[in-house]
Amino acid sequence: MDLSISFPKGKPINGEVSITGSKSQSNRLLVLQKLFDLDVRLENTSTSDDTKVLIQALKSTSGIVDVHHAGTSMRFLTSYFALKANDRIVLTGSRRMQERPIGILVEALKSMGAKITYQHKKGYPPLEIRSVEALHSRVRLQANTSSQYITSLMLIGGYLTDGLKIELEGPITSRPYIELTQNTLKSIGVNSSFRNKIIKISPFSKRNVNTLMVESDWSSASYHYSLMALSKKLNSRLVLSSFLKNSPQGDSQVAKIYFQLGVMTTFDSNGQIVLSKKTINGLQNSTIKLNLSDTPDLAQTITVTCFGLKLGCTLYGLHTLKIKETNRLRALEKELTKLGAQIQISDDSLTLMPRNKPINPHVAIDTYDDHRMAMAFAPLGILVPITIKDSNVVSKSYPQYWDDLKELQFEIF
Repeated sequence: MDLSISFPKGKPINGEVSITGSKSQSNRLLVLQKLFDLDVRLENTSTSDDTKVLIQALKSTSGIVDVHHAGTSMRFLTSYFALKANDRIVLTGSRRMQERPIGILVEALKSMGAKITYQHKKGYPPLEIRSVEALHSRVRLQANTSSQYITSLMLIGGYLTDGLKIELEGPITSRPYIELTQNTLKSIGVNSSFRNKIIKISPFSKRNVNTLMVESDWSSASYHYSLMALSKKLNSRLVLSSFLKNSPQGDSQVAKIYFQLGVMTTFDSNGQIVLSKKTINGLQNSTIKLNLSDTPDLAQTITVTCFGLKLGCTLYGLHTLKIKETNRLRALEKELTKLGAQIQISDDSLTLMPRNKPINPHVAIDTYDDHRMAMAFAPLGILVPITIKDSNVVSKSYPQYWDDLKELQFEIF
């Protein structure tokens, strides 16, 4: 379904938004809960399609498990089923999922003794997985492609009799996501260390815990930061809940990044954050430079915000964007060019020139089956009417996104 997005001219952004739990943290906890048969109640878990798919996969008794577009589920379940496949399963996904590489993780697991074979193309899903009673407790892994490969192994490490030692090779991508996994493991009683490219996971030691609360999703909050940055009214104010000041989520860096783009973040005593507008002080027509190797999921939102603010930006560390739901670098280049942007991309970076012309109105943005394309471009509706094609893709991570924008007085039809 295509949606037309606009916002009443001259009106501030004001309101309160409740954002559900982090998809990243929810999915980690769900795998651990099932793997260790934990009698733990999880609160504020994500309502995303990805999390729903994972829940169904973990309950499945079928010989075929289809994760559709859920990349996190594909990677986490590959390691999980290596130990818990009930003899044999085929792990598959959408056409795009079958184009997303998983060979680094599979080969690492096979070196540990896992029985996994590629059903079609080597290095890609679908996978046939036969469970084994035990895996070796040591593995080497390339660290410069996806932190989810590393996390997938870390999640099963505590299940192994001797724990797991992971030796990382090459530059480490998205380190905060590895640290989030450590934090999540600790919450259920699995200790770990991460020093000098070596991760050690200790065997599971049961901890008495009845309830675990999932923090709200900072990635989802980023789109509201974009709204605040693009608002032209200094009396704009948004309240988002519920977030931690010292969050383990890597995308919590959005607060520091968007301070450069005119947004103040205040933490209150109720676990809420208050976003307010501050004067930009002549940033317009200048260029910001950011290394997003730790937070690549923020790249689309930041780029679109800079375009709306007439700022240039040079963003580095984006090599993982090529293997997401779509090639996000190419998608950004194509859609921003339709709006009138001057943008160049490389294998791992993009450069956006400061905008010196009005934004082309009534442009239809293609989303490429990518939830973040839809949510990153929608805030431009504050400045010009815009159309988001295949708007339902937001259900992958933030199903109530359009309802939340309507509550903030956006005109959506």
